[in-house]
Amino acid sequence: MFSNDKPYKDFAEFLSAKFPFKVQKISINAGFTCPNRDGNKGRGGCTYCNNQSFSPGYGKPTRTISEQIDDGIHFFSHKYPEMKYLAYFQSYTNTYDSPDSLITKYEEALSYPGVVGLIVGTRPDCMPLELLDYFETLSKKTFVMVEYGIESTLNKTLERVNRQHTFEESAGMINETAGRNILTGGHMILGLPGETPEEILSHADIISQLPLTTLKLHQLQIIKGTAMAKEFRLLPESFHLFELDEYVDLCVDFAERLNPEIYIERFTSQSPKKLLIAPAWDQKNHVMTEKIKKRFYERETWQGRLYGNTIGSIPRTV
Repeated sequence: MFSNDKPYKDFAEFLSAKFPFKVQKISINAGFTCPNRDGNKGRGGCTYCNNQSFSPGYGKPTRTISEQIDDGIHFFSHKYPEMKYLAYFQSYTNTYDSPDSLITKYEEALSYPGVVGLIVGTRPDCMPLELLDYFETLSKKTFVMVEYGIESTLNKTLERVNRQHTFEESAGMINETAGRNILTGGHMILGLPGETPEEILSHADIISQLPLTTLKLHQLQIIKGTAMAKEFRLLPESFHLFELDEYVDLCVDFAERLNPEIYIERFTSQSPKKLLIAPAWDQKNHVMTEKIKKRFYERETWQGRLYGNTIGSIPRTV
């Protein structure tokens, strides 16, 4: 059992260990696209993806990186005037450009007063070694984290949602990145179509073997304007969208099997109401987190309680 007030390794705890002051991520839309949209790998993107569903209101691609950071600081600084910031390149694939162009954008963000580090979200098949060399050097001077969209450990699922990369590519790039002492995060979606409850939980066993520092989880959401929304309308029986209480238990079950050294950054995501078709829980992320934490205590359990007990016992269907 963890000794702090949470039964899992919390991202705030991670940041507190890294910085002697409060830090806040500022999301940046640097105008990137994705190889799964522009025809390099595919068109239309992943079937669940509408980028508007996770881009905050203060970040506009028509504004410069410095302007977006200024907007973000103005948005957050009223609460903690002494707060410092992490530039979070979030929208689309933030390593999908020439290395020189990318580095110019990163350096612009890092040069802004009050910015103390960099977080870059990307795909595991879009990380050139030249850029990893840059991140490796940069990480010796400042805070750097690279977040990879894994989404599922099952290749049959990745193919179904038109992800256009394999889990093996995710595992390989996560190992390469962490092997250079770069902080490495992962992202998973729980409840993608076609996955059984046991397959969903087996993701925890498998990603626990990767050298991840942090992990983001969130429930499958059906978003307007996506290919998945059309599939959901035509074949709703192909989906199992969790009821709120059911998902709370799923998160606890998942965390029980997760490596206790991985920091959990989040359990849920909240898309804008105007874009969300289902599930309509109407719960803020922090409220959901409290519900999940309460369920840990009710069940007298904690992250990693079953870690290692189920590895090798799950038949794999790739």
